[in-house]
Amino acid sequence: MTEGTLETIDGRPALRFERTLSHSVERVWRAISTPAELERWFPAAVEWTPAEGEILDAYGATGEVTEVAAPHRLAWTFGGEQYSFELSAREGGCRLVFTHVFGDRALAAQVATGWHTYLARLEQHLAGRHLSERDASEPWREIHERYAERFGIDPAPGRRFAEMLEATGGDA
Repeated sequence: MTEGTLETIDGRPALRFERTLSHSVERVWRAISTPAELERWFPAAVEWTPAEGEILDAYGATGEVTEVAAPHRLAWTFGGEQYSFELSAREGGCRLVFTHVFGDRALAAQVATGWHTYLARLEQHLAGRHLSERDASEPWREIHERYAERFGIDPAPGRRFAEMLEATGGDA
C-alpha cells in the first residue's frame, strides 16, 4: 500500500494519500459519499447528503461540507480541520487523492497511521470484502513507527495512543 506524505498547506501540516484503484470514479464516489458505504470503512458514521453548506455536527464538534463536484471532488471541514477527496479517471479505474489539513504536526505519524488503516479498509470494501477496524489496526504500531521515522516525528504520542487503544480493547 502506498504511504502517505506529510506536506504543508497554508502553513499547516497536511497529510496526502494517493491510491490507484481498479474501480470507476462513480463506484469510488459512492463509497466516499454514501452514508451506508462510509459506515463500512470510514472512522465515523457520517449522515450527510452531501451538499455544499451542509452542517456536520458530531462528537461535540461541527463542520461544513465546503465543496461537492460529483463525482470528482468532495471537501469538508470538521473540528477546525480540512478534508478532501479528489477522484480522476485512470485506465482500468481511478486515482483517489485524500488530503487532511490539521493543526498539530507532532501528531502527524499518529494521524497518518489512522488514515492509512482506513484507506486499507476502503480498498477492501471496494473489492467486496470487509476488513474490520480491529483487523486493519493490527499492524498499527509498525505502521506508526514507519511514519514517525519518515516524518521525523517523536513517536511517543502515538505509542501512548496505541497503549490506550490496547487497554480499552480498541475503544478510544
